[in-house]
Amino acid sequence: MPADLAVIGLGPLGLPLAQAAVAAGIATVGFKTGPEAGSLSPAELRRMLSGGFRPATNPAELGRVRTAVICAPTPPDADGGLDLGQVETAARALAANLRPHTTVILESPVHPGTTEDFLRPLLEEGSGLRAGRDFHLAYSPSRVDPGNRDFTPANTPKVIGGLTPACTESAAAFYGRLTDKVVRARGLREAETVQLLETNFRHVNIALVNEMAVLCHDLGVDLWDVIRCAETKPFGFQAFRPGPGVGGHAVPQDLTAHGGRPLRMVELAQQVNNQMPRYVIQRAATLLNEHGKSARGARVLLLGVTYKADLADQQATPAQEIAIRLMELGASVSYHDPHIPSWSVLDRPVPRADSLYEAAADADLTILLQQHRTYDLQGLSVKAQLLLDTRGATPTGAAHRL
Repeated sequence: MPADLAVIGLGPLGLPLAQAAVAAGIATVGFKTGPEAGSLSPAELRRMLSGGFRPATNPAELGRVRTAVICAPTPPDADGGLDLGQVETAARALAANLRPHTTVILESPVHPGTTEDFLRPLLEEGSGLRAGRDFHLAYSPSRVDPGNRDFTPANTPKVIGGLTPACTESAAAFYGRLTDKVVRARGLREAETVQLLETNFRHVNIALVNEMAVLCHDLGVDLWDVIRCAETKPFGFQAFRPGPGVGGHAVPQDLTAHGGRPLRMVELAQQVNNQMPRYVIQRAATLLNEHGKSARGARVLLLGVTYKADLADQQATPAQEIAIRLMELGASVSYHDPHIPSWSVLDRPVPRADSLYEAAADADLTILLQQHRTYDLQGLSVKAQLLLDTRGATPTGAAHRL
């Protein structure tokens, strides 16, 4: 069966796009660029397959679609930039099969200029076609928020920037089939920089509230009450909440590694956020000492080891570093997470608690790292000997909050 769309890269960006396209009635093929894979339940996979989705292993199938969207992951590289290896793999596979009049869109997080200076040459050299004349080329920043039930691809505006005005319109026509609103940027670089701004905005504001958490603890101020009051301001404020660190697939971007001007605030935000796992360990050790216990030999239970609530995704979760540092202090670490049946740290399996309340009652310290919906935090705060809440999720006075 011929497909209308090819989604290249079936990770946390590509799978939601493929799901949205299938839901909109668009016959879609999915092509992996590496070992990445998003998480689908068996029921979700059945719905996609019955709706017209088809996994593809033959790159030739990429040449039989009207639109190809590259959603390959771009993890941090050793120099602090972005690893474009899977974007290159996707581009070469597509270029070898690219046909005239195809619309090619990049959604992967990239630095400004990547679509034109990196992707375009790969596509043109591999296909013999010219972008803007023989095929359309555009960039659209991904706005996937995993687990968000309020904002989906259908009601989240899509930003589009093309190599030419015709490229922009072709990409806009495609996304107009998926979303209620399409926003046209002036060009490729403007659309790429939207992604840069949105990602860094999140990290900078999380860093600010993380610093406030440390300050408020030192001052004896209830930060969570401060945030509750501050978010009633109808202008000039957006509520962010502290946590044990920052995880997920959207990494902060600084252009220094690519010869650009350093974003000093982003650099500082990274430093602040990277310190949060250590701060959690410091608070944990202090709590144990205040109750006559040492971290060495202490039984510590970690609750929620994913990077985001109610998801099974562990990408860059701060739970890894927290577990490692606890082990280095000589603590005996166990965990509970309804979404993670097994978990290893430094290639060593971490014991999983079968009975949450029994484990919390037995542990010298329980640390809530992720607020999964299934956790009864009121009951947990009663059962646990000591509870450190890094998410401000427990009732006031029921636990020690970050």
